[in-house]
Amino acid sequence: MPNTAMKKKVLLMGKSGSGKTSMRSIIFANYIARDTRRLGATIDVEHSHVRFLGNLVLNLWDCGGQDTFMENYFTSQRDNIFRNVEVLIYVFDVESRELEKDMHYYQSCLEAILQNSPDAKIFCLVHKMDLVQEDQRDLIFKEREEDLRRLSRPLECACFRTSIWDETLYKAWSSIVYQLIPNVQQLEMNLRNFAQIIEADEVLLFERATFLVISHYQCKEQRDVHRFEKISNIIKQFKLSCSKLAASFQSMEVRNSNFAAFIDIFTSNTYVMVVMSDPSIPSAATLINIRNARKHFEKLERVDGPKHSLLMQSCGESDRTTRATCNRKEKENDQAQTEL
Repeated sequence: MPNTAMKKKVLLMGKSGSGKTSMRSIIFANYIARDTRRLGATIDVEHSHVRFLGNLVLNLWDCGGQDTFMENYFTSQRDNIFRNVEVLIYVFDVESRELEKDMHYYQSCLEAILQNSPDAKIFCLVHKMDLVQEDQRDLIFKEREEDLRRLSRPLECACFRTSIWDETLYKAWSSIVYQLIPNVQQLEMNLRNFAQIIEADEVLLFERATFLVISHYQCKEQRDVHRFEKISNIIKQFKLSCSKLAASFQSMEVRNSNFAAFIDIFTSNTYVMVVMSDPSIPSAATLINIRNARKHFEKLERVDGPKHSLLMQSCGESDRTTRATCNRKEKENDQAQTEL
């Protein structure tokens, strides 16, 4: 029985020039930051459909921010724009000289959302933070966040500082997409089982096209709280560099004296990153366990239901067998080298 696409409407709004289309192009259209300079202003509404995990499709409405268009959204197009919205993302240019007008338009959006889609989730992105002096960023963002939370009542909003020039953009969009994944708790439970079975320090799950982090589980405390978005940014850039050379990125292993990190294609919609610090676990065992877990996570993407957590048990059995096999092979190789 074929899957029915689960479409979720996402509104991307904000004043003209605030950076909406640039961030959309970086996240969803594989632009790099410097290439966004050639993008023109959005005229009226640009629609795009982005397929995520399994049957989840983001129906993204990028709404032009010129005054004429904004007024039309709140009058003649009000029902069409604001009906059946799952997420409103409102982008503010942190250096805007028309802050009062920006806030007026934001409040008008909230009124339309409250009337047409009262259950929608609200995200505010305070954008172009790279233009603010570094020692002033925390203070300015905190003030703006407090203002936006107050203006948003009775609705709640989540605020993020963003820039196309660093990893903050990935942090914000990962948080947004996370809210839209219908079976995210089931996904996290299976990811936790997988990490515990293979004795990983941490496991991350990335959406394949955007490299946004959609789920993770950590068994050991990590020092860098921004590591997810940094990894997304680095690997996305590396992946784009590969494509420019007509090569496709499939997998990577990074190893030093303290840990080994494996990044590999996982399902048809995801990449996985597994971090291991136990030197007694061979690389081959980890790679085979990633391969063995793929079919279970493929099923989890396609079908809802609690039975999927049970499927991970077979992966655990596979892991114990795999490690025994790999250890035996390593011992045989060591013995052969000794004899030589």
